[in-house]
This record gives sequence, C-alpha cells and structure tokens, in this order.
Amino acid sequence: MIKAFIFDLDGTLVKTEILKARSYARAAVELCPDCATEGEIIEAYKGMVGLPRKEVAQALVEQYGLEKALTPKMNEFGVSTAWQAYVQVRMKIYDAMLADPATLREHLCPYNLDLLKWARHIGFKTGLATMSACTETNRVLENLGVRSEFDFIATADDVSNGKPDPEVYLLVARQLQAEPSECLVIEDSATGVRAALAAGAWCIAVTSDLTRKGVHESGLLDERWVIDNPADLKAAAIALIEERKVSETAVR
Repeated sequence: MIKAFIFDLDGTLVKTEILKARSYARAAVELCPDCATEGEIIEAYKGMVGLPRKEVAQALVEQYGLEKALTPKMNEFGVSTAWQAYVQVRMKIYDAMLADPATLREHLCPYNLDLLKWARHIGFKTGLATMSACTETNRVLENLGVRSEFDFIATADDVSNGKPDPEVYLLVARQLQAEPSECLVIEDSATGVRAALAAGAWCIAVTSDLTRKGVHESGLLDERWVIDNPADLKAAAIALIEERKVSETAVR
C-alpha cells in the first residue's frame, strides 16, 4: 500500500531544469563564443538531466573544449579544476534567475504542485528528494510557498551519492518512516526514475521537453506511468495507488 509521496524538485515541481540548461549554455558561450551556440549546449544537457553538478560540468567542459577559457577563472575563483571554475561562472547566472520570484512563478508545474497538495490534504506523508544544494532548494521552496507541504526534505548536501544512486530516496523513505515499496516517487528524468526504482519505490515520470525522449527510450517504466501531459498526472497517481491496494489484497 502506498503511504508516502516523494517528489523531485527540478523539472518536477518547477521547471528549473530549463533554467539550469540555460545557465550552463550562457556560461559556456560567455567563456568561449565560438565553441558552440546556446541551443547546442541545451540540447547536450538533455542527456544529463538529473545528474550531479560535477558530472554535468565535467562533461560540458570536455565536450566543448572550455579548459583554456577556464584557466584564468580557476585563479579568480581559487579552485583547482576547470569544471569547478565553470560551475562558478554558471552559478552567477543561475542565482540571478532564482533571485527573481517572477521567473520562478513563470516556470511553475501547476498540475504537479496540485498533486503534492492533494496528497498532503488527504493524509499521505510527503517528502522532497532533490540533487540541488540546500541553499538553492530553500530559495525555490520559499519563493513558491510550498516548504510547509513536506514532512522531510533531502538535498544534495545530505547524501554522498547523487542520482541515479538510490541514496537520497532511501534517506527520505526512512525519515518518513515508510518502506521504499510504500513510496510513490514523482520524477521527470530517466536519471531520477533509475534512482527511485533502485531504491525499491514505485515511480511515475511526468516528462518535460528536456526529458521526454530520454524517459521513453529508457524503457524503465510501463508506459502507463510515463505522463507526457501533466494534466493526466493526478489520475495516474490515483490509478497506481488503487492498483497497489488491489494487488496487496489479492496476495493476502
């Protein structure tokens, strides 16, 4: 029986993944205008959605040959690797985006937020499992006014291994006093789905333009639980909950 909902944040409750993609792209073009266009970098980012910051930065630095442009930035920021310097350049851009409440409101995922509030209202435990840092997460949640909707929040600061490792979902399930098999995870990316399934949780993926292709091609979920139209998310969640009830009743 499903006892708890665990939500991803970026791309699931708010479309911050596209903001992240744009910040990586703008930082790269700022560093090396001739290396690639913003559109090309955003397209490359689609295959990296949900991965830890370090892995994304390393991949983009290598793919677009940003090392030379980042050498002076390493000294400026007092870091020892090109990817760390790239993250610093990119974070200045991303922080400016997050500092604007209007930008966040424009990127809300209303149907996904509605599911969170519905689950909370009818008595499910609710958790958040995100690979964003604590400071970023708090800023987004405060601006959206939904921090109080969660019984427990876990960020990248709370785990040693990022998604697709299941650590963050195992942590949240434990804090919610639920078995992973009693949790329904709402994700948007193939990386996040892998993490949820590896934890032993049930999962529904509500896709975005950045993640749709990757989720479908991964074959990780029954197509019933891959939602391309967010308006269908709540009905899918109710269907999965009812299916688990029937299945467990039949076993007994």
